[in-house]
Amino acid sequence: MSISTIQGKRALLAGIALLLAGYAGAASAITFKEAYEAARANDPTFRMNYYENEMGKENKVLGRAGLLPNVSVSYSANRNRSDLTTELTAGKEALTHPEYISRAAALSLRQPLLNLEAVARYRQGKVQADQSQAQFDTHRSEMVLRFAGAYLEALLAGDAVELAKAQRDTYAEQAKVNDRLFEKGEGTKTDMLETAAKLDQAEAAVLEAEDNLTADRNTLAALIGQDPGPLQPLALPFHPPRLEPAAFDDWRAIALANNSEVKAAQLAAEVARLEIQKARAGYAPRIDLIAAYSKNNAETVNTYNQSNLNRSVGVQLNMPIYSGGQISAVARQAVAGYERAKSDLQARTDKVLIDLRKAHSTAVSSVARVAALEKAALSGQLLTKATEQSIKGGVRINLDLLNAQAQLSSVRRDLAQARYNQLMAILRLRAAAGTLSEADVYDIAKLFH
Repeated sequence: MSISTIQGKRALLAGIALLLAGYAGAASAITFKEAYEAARANDPTFRMNYYENEMGKENKVLGRAGLLPNVSVSYSANRNRSDLTTELTAGKEALTHPEYISRAAALSLRQPLLNLEAVARYRQGKVQADQSQAQFDTHRSEMVLRFAGAYLEALLAGDAVELAKAQRDTYAEQAKVNDRLFEKGEGTKTDMLETAAKLDQAEAAVLEAEDNLTADRNTLAALIGQDPGPLQPLALPFHPPRLEPAAFDDWRAIALANNSEVKAAQLAAEVARLEIQKARAGYAPRIDLIAAYSKNNAETVNTYNQSNLNRSVGVQLNMPIYSGGQISAVARQAVAGYERAKSDLQARTDKVLIDLRKAHSTAVSSVARVAALEKAALSGQLLTKATEQSIKGGVRINLDLLNAQAQLSSVRRDLAQARYNQLMAILRLRAAAGTLSEADVYDIAKLFH
């Protein structure tokens, strides 16, 4: 076998290896669904929200603890050496130095029988746990929007790079055409300068688009906890999910009933109302059942050779009379906090409805906008081809073609952005309505290939 044959086979094997590597790289492209699941597991903000909710769940247990028995046990053992002086007859005294170990063990129980403050704290703890869950539902929707926005921004940045490169290549090819025409005496210096200026601008646009792509991909990588690699593009033709229901009033009713941010604000107002009850309970008496069991050995120096066992059951009453105005001040603070919580509920409700209206309007108008831009892109292609033919016929000039090409590139960029904006509007609308779920994310994932 000749050396050239061996080298040829090696080159063939190397080419096959590169081809397989290319297929492997394409297979490892992260899908929209996979990227979402990675974000759900790795987004540091969402992890923080998760553990905040875990903390909030314990408020129910903490509130209930004030109504349950409090049982404690204690034990102590001490070595003692005392100087014991004993008076004898005739004014004489005897000094001894007893050494002994004193031991004390006690088991005590306290069960609240009447404690209005503990009752209010228990009710408040349950509401706080529900409030924490509602806040977490809001954070979960925010994570979906944060991820989808980052993924679509990275896709848009990639599209911008491809469009900028295509525009640059078009101008470069046009520059070659102008050079050949000028050499033949059919072109002008003006045409060459116009195309050169456009080409320089296109080179700068490519560099700017690549910088934006790097920044957007880094944002997505931080969100999903890994290098995103190749991203799934949108499948064409583009068929987003239909908007159901269509009317805004229906979405408004859904949002008022289901929006987790509104629910959290409602529960916060209830927590503040219960804070008033808890503060005013400071005026009420407290009654506890007390039970104790204790055993002592050598409790004091006078009984160092004795032991005793004590059992007791009783009721303890605590009645506040005067605390320097503290209870009244705390109650007034609670009333002010309740009024603040009600105002915050109204403000959040208004904000949710504003966001809902904006998302609904965008979702509705984006359908027509995408359709219009799709037609504009098709028309732009036809215009570019027609302008090329008109230049050959001497009807149009080089600048007309450059402008047509720039217009087509701009329309394609606007079309890509409009498609992504429509998807984000659908997600934002469902988030504002409180119905955004993983099923919605997976439905969006089906639009990618």
